[in-house]
Order: sequence, then C-alpha cells, then structure tokens
Amino acid sequence: MSASRLRRVAVLVLEGAKPLDVGIPAQVFTTRASMPYEVRLCGAAPGLVSGGDGLSYHVAHGLEALAWADLVFIPGYRFPDREDPPPAVVQALVAAHSRGARLAAISTGAFALAATGLLDGRRATTHWHYTRALAARHPLVRVDENVLFVDEGSVLTSAGAASGIDLCLHILRGDLGVAASNHAARRLVAAPYRSGGQAQYVPRSVPEPLGERFAATREWALHRLDQPLTLDVLARQAAVSPRTFSRRFVEETGYTPMQWVMRARIDMARELLERSERGVEQIATDVGLGTGANLRTHFQRILGTTPSEYRRTFTRGE
Repeated sequence: MSASRLRRVAVLVLEGAKPLDVGIPAQVFTTRASMPYEVRLCGAAPGLVSGGDGLSYHVAHGLEALAWADLVFIPGYRFPDREDPPPAVVQALVAAHSRGARLAAISTGAFALAATGLLDGRRATTHWHYTRALAARHPLVRVDENVLFVDEGSVLTSAGAASGIDLCLHILRGDLGVAASNHAARRLVAAPYRSGGQAQYVPRSVPEPLGERFAATREWALHRLDQPLTLDVLARQAAVSPRTFSRRFVEETGYTPMQWVMRARIDMARELLERSERGVEQIATDVGLGTGANLRTHFQRILGTTPSEYRRTFTRGE
C-alpha cells in the first residue's frame, strides 16, 4: 500500500462514549504533515453527544462521514449490553463496510460492531469485563477474552482503552510500515509493539515480579537481535529455568520465546528495509538471521511477501 495516499478516518462517537476510546484514534491518526490521514469525528447526527465519565462531545459530522471514510473507529461506550445502537447507525456501518471501509472497534465498541452482524462467525474481543456479555448477546461471534486485539481483515476489535493504542499502531504498521508506527509510538510514549495475541492481563498465578522480569528480558533481547538468542540464553537472562520461562512467556505474550524472537527480527528487518539502503544480505546479518535466503524464507512465511517487494511498497514517495 502506498504511503503517500491520503486515508480518511471517521471516529464514530456514540451516546456514553468513553473519553480515552475517542481520543486514542483521534490522536494517533491526527491530521498532520507527517501522517497521510484526515480525521473526522462524527455521531448519529451533528451536534452535542453525551459521553461517559462526565464528558460530552461536540461533533461536526453526522453519519455521512461513514460514507466518506476508508477507516471507521467505534470507541467504547457505557452500558453496551443493554441495547444496540440506533438502526440508522447500524445501517451506516454496514453500508460503509460494503463499500470497502475497514471497521475497528475499541473496547465495548465491539458491541456496536457485533450489532451489524459483521462479526458473526469471526473472532473478536472486547474489554475483559464485557466478554461474557458480548458472547451472550451475540452468540455467533467467536469471542476471545484473552487477547489485546483481533484483526479479521475488514473488521478489527480491541480490548480496553490501552489496547486501542496497540490496535491503532497495528493498523499504522500495515498502512505505512514499521518506521511510521514506531515514530507514532514514540510521540505517544507508548510501547512500539504488543502483539494482538498478548493477554489482556497477567493471570493471577503469575507473580508480578516475574512479569516485570520478563519485560526486562524482552527489552534486553531487542538490543541483541544480531546475537544468538536461544531459549537457554533468554531463560538465563530472566534467572528462571528454560521450562518456566517458556511457559510463562507464552502466557504473557501469546508467542513462544523463539516465535517472539523471530518476529522481532522480522520487524527490525522491516524497519531497515524502509529506512536504509542496506542490501538483504547485510540486513539478514544485522537482525541475526545469517543469510539473505534465511531472511527471505521467514519474511515470506510471516508477512506473505518478499523483502524486495516490501521495500518497494513502503519506500517513501511510491
């Protein structure tokens, strides 16, 4: 996807909308010279929308913004399990999707998205407090209560407010590449990448210090991707046994340690392809994959494309 094409983003503010959920996509995709997005806040009609947590919103646009947008965000709102959004809102979401727009729900915005029927038979998530209610109200949705976000292509869902940042950065990575996503994360002072498969919260059986130690180990590894990073090396850095490290790592991240390392290496390769003129062989060495052939194999497996094709896609100005 070309990085230069202007993309149109609508943030749909429903009655009882949660402030953080509204603000996250509005800020991540905010209209600025460095970001090829135009953002419009909209509601069922232009004017004042009563929000949650004591705030209200004055939106300049009505549902016509959904017919304009390439990407529609549906922030979470209060009492989503009590009734569906107005029929006009549901119909506008369905029409936007039929026209080719992506629909992305943050937190309890998944209830509004589920009301369209577009999540039927698909995986989805929402805030952990509401996962059972979502499954009960929309039994055809395959609710996954233990992930940060779910990308089903044209429909995406995320858990609580902070995971809305993860979802937005995930979308940026797909649209503009790793460098742009990392730049936005730095601007937000947010983690540059948390996988969608990462748990919404650490299980009670995992001691808190262990979770903190593993975060430090991941940070340590990110600065040493060009070096051998085996399970034994990582476990030794975390000061636990390899068996314990492997089990707890999966619980925290949704990946095995070696899957996580491989994805981290591919991410680093993506950024080098985007931001440098280094050849594939040099990049393979820089990220710890040894040879260009090895890099190409894993790049194709994980991303479904080649390093050369990726570089052409995300080179600025193309």
